[in-house]
Parts: sequence; C-alpha cells; structure tokens
Amino acid sequence: MKKIQFTDIDGIKVGNAEDLEAGTGCTVIISEEGATAGVDVRGGSPGTRETDLLNPQNLVDKIHAVVLSGGSAFGLDAASGVMKYLEERNIGFDVQVTKVPIVCSAVLFDLVVGDYRVRPNLEMGYRACVDATDKECPNGNIGAGTGATVGKFLGTHRAMKGGLGSFALQVGDLKVGALVAVNCLGDVIDPETGEILAGLLDEEGKTLIGTENILMQKYSEKKNIFSGNTTIGVVATNGIFTKSEANKLASMAHNGYARSIRPAHTIFDGDTIFTMATGKIEADINVVGALAAKTMGRAVINAIKSADSSYGFKAYKDL
Repeated sequence: MKKIQFTDIDGIKVGNAEDLEAGTGCTVIISEEGATAGVDVRGGSPGTRETDLLNPQNLVDKIHAVVLSGGSAFGLDAASGVMKYLEERNIGFDVQVTKVPIVCSAVLFDLVVGDYRVRPNLEMGYRACVDATDKECPNGNIGAGTGATVGKFLGTHRAMKGGLGSFALQVGDLKVGALVAVNCLGDVIDPETGEILAGLLDEEGKTLIGTENILMQKYSEKKNIFSGNTTIGVVATNGIFTKSEANKLASMAHNGYARSIRPAHTIFDGDTIFTMATGKIEADINVVGALAAKTMGRAVINAIKSADSSYGFKAYKDL
C-alpha cells in the first residue's frame, strides 16, 4: 500500500475556484469519460443536486462531474458553470440534439464568513473547470474549503478554520482516494490518538474544550445552530462497480467521517459523500469500502492540518 495523490486516480481531474475576499469557493471533480456514481446523505440539513439520478432504479448510469461548493443553497448555481464547460467540449449524456453533462453537487454553509452576498455561481463553476488538472490536488483554504469552519456549537466566535483536504492510497493496481470540504459543527479528531485537532475553543480562544463535552452538559437545551455547517466529499476509485455498489461505497465511506468528526451527522450538518468509480480494474467492494473510510478519515485530517488562519478564525497550525 502506498500513498498517492487523489488526482492520480485514472480518469479524475480536480479544479478549484474561490473568492478569497468574500470567503467562499467551489471545487469540481471531473470524469470526462463518465464515472459510475453513488451517494449517501447522512446529515439533517443537506443541500444537493441530481442525487435522485444515482438511485439504481433510474436510467442514467454515469456522471461527468461532482461540484462541492460553499454558498449554502445559492452555491448550487456553480454546477451550471460546470455543465456549460462540459457541453462546450461535447461531454455528457447523448440526447441526440446535444450532450447533457450529468453534474451532481452538494453545498456547505459558509455565508457567515466574508461577504454573504457573494456566492459560487455559474462563472465560478466554469472557472474551476478551467483550473481542473490531474497533476496536483492542493489542500487547505482553497475551493469549497475557502470559507469552511469547524467547532461552531457555541457560535462562530469560538470556532476554528476548516478547509479542503484529500488523501489517496494505491494497492497493486487499485486506487482509492477521498476529497472533502470540512465545515462541521463538531470537532475534528485524530482517530489514531484521540487528540482533538480543531474545533470548539474556550472563551479565551486558546484551548480546545470538546464539542461533545459541552453537548452533553446542555442536553436539555434545544438549539437552532444555523451558523454554518456541513462536511461534503467525494470518494473516487479506478475500480469497476455498479450503481448499487457505488451507493454502498458512499455509505461505507461515512465511517471516515465518524472516525474523524465528533459528533458527526448532526441535524445541523448536511453531511454528504459521493462515489465516482472510473471502471478500469476489477476490485472487491469490501476492500474498496475499507479504503474509502480510511482515506476519507485522513482527508478530513489533512483539511484541518493544511488550513491557514483567516477571516478571524484560528487554524490548527496556530495551536
């Protein structure tokens, strides 16, 4: 088993675009040849696009891109720019008069960071496609991770900076990787040590105090924490899988969230994971599922360790 880049996975390109002043951005994962896809939405506040198509009983069996975006529901507009870019290059589902790119998307809430009036739109989605490459996959304050924050149970003034993260592994000819924008309500944990890496800070902003600890103390208080959450990601593999299997892989990948985010899948998070299988080699679903969870957990951690302090939020590097 060796570590590789997410963009080393056959048939996958990644591009980012952001507005650093406004504190938002989007990330596109493109499969020009089409990838068999699945999805699993676990959080209670999701914002998604074209997820119904991924139900195995529905017609379309391949997608051409996934867009991870800031901007809350407004950010779904970025997918229009991705569709425009792909149609111009004759990439999509053939409907005879044209080819319709199948573009799935999920959004996170970052409107409380920077300028809420600026959101990822058609132009930004198109720009992310222009940036797309299979040569590198940068992490940190970029793309959908630009305005991401973590540890917001007591408000954004006690939160820390999240970001975009990736991690991938190769076993023989099999490649599995994860790309994720970490913007969770809870804390990010190193599952190997149990250490809290980033999350809810004390009143002085110097010490991590543990979201779950505070959550338990306030068990009788019903809160509406609409201050900006949701972790959204993609697992990609060069394995050959059906739509049903791709959906199962997305489900298995959520174990990576559960290992590295506490608490995960809250009613205030819209936690979503897509699967993209580019269909190059035969692979056992159990092996790929285990690697999906492993790489997703590591990608979450890389997002936090790569983030830089910005917009008034401290980063892991500062502690």
